[in-house]
Amino acid sequence: MNNAVKVLPEDEHNSQLLSNVHPKDWKNPDPAPQYNLVVIGAGPAGLVTAAGAAGLGAKVALVERRLVGGDCLNVGCVPSKCIIRSSRVVHEIRKAREFGILLNGDNVKVDFSAVMERMRRLRAQISRHDSVKRFQELGIDIFLGNGSFSGPETLEVDGKTLHFQKAVISAGARAAQPNIEGLAEAGYLTNETVFNLTERPPRLAVIGAGPLGCELAQAFCRLGCEVTLLHKYSRIMNKEDADAAEIIQQQLVRDGLHLELEYKPQRVVKNKSGKIIYFEKNGREHR
Repeated sequence: MNNAVKVLPEDEHNSQLLSNVHPKDWKNPDPAPQYNLVVIGAGPAGLVTAAGAAGLGAKVALVERRLVGGDCLNVGCVPSKCIIRSSRVVHEIRKAREFGILLNGDNVKVDFSAVMERMRRLRAQISRHDSVKRFQELGIDIFLGNGSFSGPETLEVDGKTLHFQKAVISAGARAAQPNIEGLAEAGYLTNETVFNLTERPPRLAVIGAGPLGCELAQAFCRLGCEVTLLHKYSRIMNKEDADAAEIIQQQLVRDGLHLELEYKPQRVVKNKSGKIIYFEKNGREHR
């Protein structure tokens, strides 16, 4: 089995996380003669499916190639809400005068590295609920590694064959790279890597103003980043209720976030001072 799974930075909190959701000394069990159910992907959907089936008496195998807990625990709900909570504290302090709370000075200092360390610490603590050990104790056979179907009722994982009656594919999704010239060469973050940050970026461009883009853009803006939110449609969160999206858009602007709507990306250039996104808007090129 490939144990080369890392979560950066390699500190005590991420070490605790990995010990729960991808222990380095884990050895896959010998497969049962046949499984009633094989579940591919140990994110929220896979964990609930596997636990529910095992609770009803089924013999279950759960296959995960990276981190048990999936996006929600590792690179989604849990870390993002931790950071949002810190950013909300900053916002409330800055608005304290409106509630009759007088502060000695208006400057609020954000220790970004401490914000991120708190997130890693809480994520590690929560990870025991999604741990390999916990689901093993539910009677589920856990297989860490790449799974591939080898027949209508067989799955190969790390050189072992799993025979099953039914299979559930809950492998999730990953961020797609926008087709923008120079973006790959310049380098970029996704929801899988943004939580690895230990130092606050002075400037941050967020491409896409859906729910994820908006919440990350607002949080980083409140934590002191100069944030530009780029969206190709005429309003943010274009798939959501228009009235609700308008309320959120107004708040983002009040927070000091720079919003560029109806933009058409052209290219990304990296130089000594940083990265520059060139885009077209209203027939003119902007950067």
